[in-house]
Amino acid sequence: MPETVLVVGVSRHLGGAFARRLSRDESVGRIIGVDVVPPRHGIGRAEFMRADIRSPLIARILTGQQVDTVVHAGVIATPRAGGGRTAQKDVNVIGTMQLLAACQRAESVRKLVVKSTSGVYGSSPRDPAMFTEDMSAKKMPASGWARDSVEVEGYVRGLSRRRPDMAITTLRFANVIGPRVRTALTDHFSLPVIPIPLGYDARLQFVHEEDFAAAMVRAVHGPGLGPVNVAGDGIITVSQAANLAGRPYVLVPRMTTEPLANLAKRFGLIDIGSDQLGMLTFGRGLDTTRMREDLGFEPTYSTRAAYEDFARSSRHRIMDRLPFARPGWSAVQAAEAAMRAVVPNPESEK
Repeated sequence: MPETVLVVGVSRHLGGAFARRLSRDESVGRIIGVDVVPPRHGIGRAEFMRADIRSPLIARILTGQQVDTVVHAGVIATPRAGGGRTAQKDVNVIGTMQLLAACQRAESVRKLVVKSTSGVYGSSPRDPAMFTEDMSAKKMPASGWARDSVEVEGYVRGLSRRRPDMAITTLRFANVIGPRVRTALTDHFSLPVIPIPLGYDARLQFVHEEDFAAAMVRAVHGPGLGPVNVAGDGIITVSQAANLAGRPYVLVPRMTTEPLANLAKRFGLIDIGSDQLGMLTFGRGLDTTRMREDLGFEPTYSTRAAYEDFARSSRHRIMDRLPFARPGWSAVQAAEAAMRAVVPNPESEK
């Protein structure tokens, strides 16, 4: 059983949720949470230590506290959360390099669990119906969080070759969703009018935020499994997601989805990258056989149930003031006006 677990990224929502879930496990000894800023939420019985994984301090914590299990949940998903794209990449890539180098040198570290993303598979029209862990992207992510995660996983594989005695599990989560988590996709499906690429209705899979924490705890106790896909049962399409959220949607030519996203970014409505736009166009499916048979994990929420739990909460936080609004307009009218500013006739591809 783990005696001392180090949780990286404990001040972020999902890192804190995992720390609280792990704190309920009496078989786990000491829990240490590290991040660059103090958490604004509860972290259970975890002890907080302020540290940047890009600094030598992280190595001193590993050796000085005799850490035997490291959980890396510190990869930043959105540029806004990381202080811009340059800072995001610096934390994700350089920070991971420094953390893994410290793990390699620390003889006490025997297990590593890494929070990754199914975004490493990319999204393209040539994708298989379901990605297994042994498959690679048909079109490699070119930028953003998904690209960072590809590099992170490359460094993790390098560590596994240098430290074959270390048990390493990389969890490739489908998009995490729920009533409390905020991501680029939850922002997208909280818009008063949801844009959908004309001619596409992508397949989506989700993981509920509670299942995210439970899967991470399961990985802490399990053997080293390498990459493992984690997703709720079933799929929903983008149009179904809009309907479940109680939102109208508008069909827009695919060539205009990026300008629309940039417009929404400019006004602080969403912070979505090209990798996520690709998924909203082509979708992605994950084979979860290894999750069930090797990790021994069964999600409580299906994809649809996880999304419905999010949708119930999102109805209470609809944005009622948007750019382009005029006196007396509803939020729907304001959103449609914003779209017309980029796409004069969104339902007809020119």
